[in-house]
Amino acid sequence: MSSRTVKSVAGRELKNYTSFGQTLRNSLTMAYRGLLKIRRTPEQLFDVTLQPIIFTLMFTYIFGGAISGDVVSYLPVIIPGILVQTVITTSIVTGVQLREDMDKGVFDRFKSLPIARIAPLAGALLADTVRYTIATVLTFTMGYIMGYRPDGGLGSVAIAAILVIICSWSISWIFAFFGVIARTASSVQGISMIVLFPLTFLSNAFVPVDTMPGWLQWFVNVNPISHLVTAVRELANTGTIGSDLGISLIGAAVIVAIFAPITVRAYMRRT
Repeated sequence: MSSRTVKSVAGRELKNYTSFGQTLRNSLTMAYRGLLKIRRTPEQLFDVTLQPIIFTLMFTYIFGGAISGDVVSYLPVIIPGILVQTVITTSIVTGVQLREDMDKGVFDRFKSLPIARIAPLAGALLADTVRYTIATVLTFTMGYIMGYRPDGGLGSVAIAAILVIICSWSISWIFAFFGVIARTASSVQGISMIVLFPLTFLSNAFVPVDTMPGWLQWFVNVNPISHLVTAVRELANTGTIGSDLGISLIGAAVIVAIFAPITVRAYMRRT
């Protein structure tokens, strides 16, 4: 076989490897790899199993009586807030684990395999949706055990859960970008906490907005986390779809439109 023929065959093989179908299969395989890592090191699930339980118990019994008069009356307020706060915080792990894999040289080994270069990144983002689902189910379950009965019905609760998972997945692109450009996994976590904690705590997730100072109410009202919490409360508690749901979905789409291209570009440049 001539060298020209070999190059032609190699070119066709490379094209096949980077086709959409191959990229999708490679990404799903990498997502399965991420799930296997969780099975072998189950402590990775501590943040999505223990955090919803601890936060729900802590915030409910600390703030319930002061804000709503009793714990049961506070549950329709706090459960959607805890859900959003817990699941979105979980998305930080995407960037941290991405940076750890890159530091260990795992992605360098992937480069030698006949797979799409984007597959390890896409697979990590897909695998983390399982973590979001676990945190979502546990938060609603814990609320139900404590007496929370969402009047919106099971269908509306399911829509609210899907909304939170979609928005958390979109936010994970931000932390994936941090994971690609940061030098260490600890710096990824530190930067992510600085960005995320003010957004989650300076929102309507835990207390009514009208109890806050006037200058703070403005920020809380424009905070995208507040819109997401309100959308989840409307769906779960009353079964209604308001403008906040549309705002949340538009915000998620904007985040993906901005951060997905720059994350992929930075990832391709570094791998």
